[in-house]
Amino acid sequence: MVKIPRKIIAVIPARGGSKRIKNKNLVMLAGKPLLAHSIEHAKNSKYVAKVIVSTDDQRIAAVAKKYGAAVVMRPKNLATDKASSEEALLHVLDNLHKISPSPGVGRVRERSPDAVVFLQCTSPVRKKDDIDKAIRHFIKTRADSLFSACRNYGLVWERRKGKFYSLNYDFRHRKREQKMAPQYRENGSIYVLKPEILKKYHNRLGGKIAVYEMDFWKSFQVDEPQDLKFVEWIIKNWVR
Repeated sequence: MVKIPRKIIAVIPARGGSKRIKNKNLVMLAGKPLLAHSIEHAKNSKYVAKVIVSTDDQRIAAVAKKYGAAVVMRPKNLATDKASSEEALLHVLDNLHKISPSPGVGRVRERSPDAVVFLQCTSPVRKKDDIDKAIRHFIKTRADSLFSACRNYGLVWERRKGKFYSLNYDFRHRKREQKMAPQYRENGSIYVLKPEILKKYHNRLGGKIAVYEMDFWKSFQVDEPQDLKFVEWIIKNWVR
């Protein structure tokens, strides 16, 4: 039996504006704003005590509150193209004391969570139990950080100065796929980490790293306009 800490928060960075899809975090997907999918996934978790959206946009803040998330408004310098998600996460941790306490949780306890679940809006394809499974795996393996991934069966090449090099296999001694060591592609859907790792390394990953494996079809992201219909089809036909 895995004992789950009571002080786990979920943080969803969602800045305003986007270049490839206008107002991407608010675009409608399968009947609700893109942001709402990740909020609902986190709120459905048995282990997440509070869901927090970090944003610089009042429209995003309003949608976040509508779907039951708390909001931390971040300054404009943390909402640029060059600002990292890690900076947004650290800003949330530094401002937890400003958030109204959840019933039964308390303001002081929310200042120092045992773990942070970091979700990206652009990865809305998750089963209801994926977050809880990831948290249990994080605790069971005694990891300091965890990322979700799908198996990588591709043969990857890299171009350097006009020449091509095989990266994850030797093309001169090609092995059968079944004989290759398991490889994983980070899919950006779920991260679980200890706050001290984030503060020490300014990185979502560090210390002992664990992997939560997800199916390939859960690993599609919304980055381009054409992604919307495809991801919506997956949600309607595979998730529900």
